[in-house]
Amino acid sequence: MKLFRLSVLCLALGCGAASAQWQWLDKEGRNVFSDRPPPADIPAKNIKHQPGDRGRAAALALAAAAPASAASGPRAAASGLKIPDVDKELAEKKKQADDAEAARLQAQREQVAATKQDNCSRARQAKVQLDSAMRVRRINDKGDREIMDMASREAETRRVQTIIDSDCS
Repeated sequence: MKLFRLSVLCLALGCGAASAQWQWLDKEGRNVFSDRPPPADIPAKNIKHQPGDRGRAAALALAAAAPASAASGPRAAASGLKIPDVDKELAEKKKQADDAEAARLQAQREQVAATKQDNCSRARQAKVQLDSAMRVRRINDKGDREIMDMASREAETRRVQTIIDSDCS
């Protein structure tokens, strides 16, 4: 698209015949290009370009190269010419990418919060079991069941308490 705009600009500036062209908006709002002046019923404000008007030729070439929707935007220069809007499609894609990134981060935060909630509830259940007077069994590295002695029970209680402190806040 940029290459197209650049080529239109180069053609408009480099071609001597292009500077002898008239451009105006007709009654239906369409651009009309001609080597003859517009009819008398066309108001002066609708004449975009006339021969000898080289300063406006470059602006018109850019406006003609822009998409119709961008050229018909609400912005207008002080001279009354329409200036192409910022590439709306690029802005829309950037907004969609930002929205997708925000949604991904929100989903990630929700997953972390759910994991913390699960860890918290499991740690609280383990703490209740460790604080009870009942014997607690666990499986050792060999796969055998063993009953926890007081030292291992206190160590496990401290570990579970650190999980509760970090995940249950």
